Amino acid sequence: MLGDLRRLVELESPSDDKALLDRALDDIGDWAADRIGKPDLLQRHDGGRHGDVLELTYHGTAPGYVLLVGHYDTVWPAGTLAGWPWRVSDGVISAPGVFDMKTGLVQAVWAVRGLRELGLPHPSVRLLFNGDEEIGSPASRERIEAASEGALATLVFEGAIDGAVKTSRKGVGIFHVTATGIEAHAGLDPTAGASAVHALAALILDIAAMGAPERGTTINVGVVEGGTGTNVTAGRATCGIDVRVSHPDEMARVDAALAALRSPDPRVSIELGGGWNRPPMTPNPASEDLFARACKAAIEQGLDLREAGVGGASDANFVSALGRPVLDGLGPVGAGSHSRSEHAIVDHIPERTALTMGIITGYTG
Repeated sequence: MLGDLRRLVELESPSDDKALLDRALDDIGDWAADRIGKPDLLQRHDGGRHGDVLELTYHGTAPGYVLLVGHYDTVWPAGTLAGWPWRVSDGVISAPGVFDMKTGLVQAVWAVRGLRELGLPHPSVRLLFNGDEEIGSPASRERIEAASEGALATLVFEGAIDGAVKTSRKGVGIFHVTATGIEAHAGLDPTAGASAVHALAALILDIAAMGAPERGTTINVGVVEGGTGTNVTAGRATCGIDVRVSHPDEMARVDAALAALRSPDPRVSIELGGGWNRPPMTPNPASEDLFARACKAAIEQGLDLREAGVGGASDANFVSALGRPVLDGLGPVGAGSHSRSEHAIVDHIPERTALTMGIITGYTG
């Protein structure tokens, strides 16, 4: 499994490099077939300028199928490996993409291999690999939603912090506000202009005030740009906004509040752009039943399975919003997503793989 993981990690696959994504998915398809065998059904969906989606279906011995979802794109640009190569030290793997989420891909494939090699009864299994999760899954969302429609369960292989599976995640909105004012010489004619920067600065305070932490809603203005010089009344300014919500009702409230923004200077116009990237993943009856099944499988293997809610979003959000059974965080135990501290713990890799097998076989009776 570690050899396979190193192979995948060294397939650099940044979300914005279509050529590298295509090459990585070609290799992932070959590798999966080497490990499990030729799939009963293979579908590769064109992602356009984004990574393609690969679906591999393996027939089981029981009715229905379980969907296993993992993304092969990473946030790391091409060339990162040159300065941060694969390394295993004291049972910890350090490498770009090892936690988010190439170890999860290895665990998913080896879980299917284990079921087949051991001759365990199980429903059919469909593996879905997408290459645009880190940028919001614009090309793969439709495929994930379609594949989960008839699934007994959807298991998502994002990493697990402290071993807890994820039963809730926040929804994410990415917005931007653009202010357009009137340029003028700040010294020679200070009253002729209308500063977009000044107007936007006032609006940023209003935007930040839209947060409601007591409801699980947080708002961060993370990028601000504007103006052309200190001696020029700024004609344009923009800000980028990250919104996280725990409850669907908050999406409508934030939408209304953003739409109601008005410039404090009538000479400065305001334009709102962006939208919701993912709805929140909130517990539903189908997912609660799936978590109970996962706990049963864990107990049978001598494990204590815990659940957690997190602020980040994943492809599990799409499935949950449709009321379908989904469980996330079945990938590696580790930490450090999107940072140079990214790592996965070796000893937990076979343990999490066995847990996946137990969950899948739980649907045979």
